[in-house]
Amino acid sequence: MKALVNFYLALFAVISFAQTPSQQKSSPLQSAAPEAVGMSPERLAKIDVMLKEEVSQGHIPGAVALIARKGKIVFYNAYGKDNGETSRPLQKDAVFRIASQTKAITATAVMMLWEEGKFQLDDKISKYIPEFGEAQILDTFNEADSTYTTKPAENQITIRDLLTHTSGIGYGMIDGDDRFRKIYAKAGIIDAFTSEKVLLSDNIKKLAKLPLHHEPGENWTYSEGLDVLGYLIELISEQPFDEFLKTRIFEPLEMNDTWFYLPKEKQSRLVAVQVNDSGKWKRFTTPIFDIDYPKKGAMSYFAGGAGLSSTALDYATFLQMYLNGGEWNGTRLLSRTTVNIILSNQIGDIWKGGKSYGLAFELINAKGEVEGGQGSDGTFDWGGYFNTQYFADPNEGVIGIIMKQTQGPVVNDNQWKFRQMVFAAIND
Repeated sequence: MKALVNFYLALFAVISFAQTPSQQKSSPLQSAAPEAVGMSPERLAKIDVMLKEEVSQGHIPGAVALIARKGKIVFYNAYGKDNGETSRPLQKDAVFRIASQTKAITATAVMMLWEEGKFQLDDKISKYIPEFGEAQILDTFNEADSTYTTKPAENQITIRDLLTHTSGIGYGMIDGDDRFRKIYAKAGIIDAFTSEKVLLSDNIKKLAKLPLHHEPGENWTYSEGLDVLGYLIELISEQPFDEFLKTRIFEPLEMNDTWFYLPKEKQSRLVAVQVNDSGKWKRFTTPIFDIDYPKKGAMSYFAGGAGLSSTALDYATFLQMYLNGGEWNGTRLLSRTTVNIILSNQIGDIWKGGKSYGLAFELINAKGEVEGGQGSDGTFDWGGYFNTQYFADPNEGVIGIIMKQTQGPVVNDNQWKFRQMVFAAIND
């Protein structure tokens, strides 16, 4: 009996630390008149017209767009079809494969554990995943059989490197370097989007043995670093990664439509990925991965970099938590001080120009603000492989989300138009 009491006391301590009440209490996202939060209804109407034209002109098969300001939804519409072959109208609660929008959620989970004192950001990842050992950089590559040689790195990969894509790890099928695509394929690395029986621990241990693009910390290479961090979360929390996200982020935020693999009752809402075939939108298929991975197969691989599916409203809730400084509906997921760290430039001058990079978010800097159409200094954003995008401006309290599901060549002017027109609709 005493052991059972101690177990529940320990469990309560973990839960109470993870999801603590906040002195600040925001309201869940609710609809409001645009004028109530300083947005122009007339200018928002122009966004509606633009998106309808994008569909009618065949540039996109359909989209769900959501705009919020100061915690209020002022624009939330669905356009076009969710499947060009069945002509089924797209609904606002449609579920989309958000792919790399998963990264920000994984990074949030990492920083929740960091707040608990589980590790430091500049700890070597090999401290927790010994398979990473001593980092090796690609030296020579043989095109004939994809064999290679390496040279020892001077630096070692840190947790911060993995969060900022400066680790030197590559990204398999979407890697910009053909040598790494071949090396990863030969090693059997899974990037995401699989219905095969694959476990995160097995995949990351294989990845750990492969060479790096460059010295850790010295350049920016889009990578599978967030997948590595998903495995780190499993090791530190002693929970499966999907369960950690569910109990620590999705349930507190009431993100009931965000899953790695969809329950049967939600599968009918998954939007078809479509490709433009001679002017007609058709269902996309590929031999490279199983496009229906969110609802079929082994459902065992939890890709921290690209595995989740979600809705526009769920993701807006996640972003609103950030705009609230880490709080939502009276529950604190992150300290405001931690949010400030996440939304600060973490890569120095590796990037030039109007953008920098934080902990799994792209950031607009002062130069980018002056360039126009992207938001204020401090706006954070990213997107996903299947043509989903988001941005959030802490200074203006603005969130913009536009969800689509396409592959292949697509006229994507609607992406910059949407963002530019959202900020032009501010009217206070």
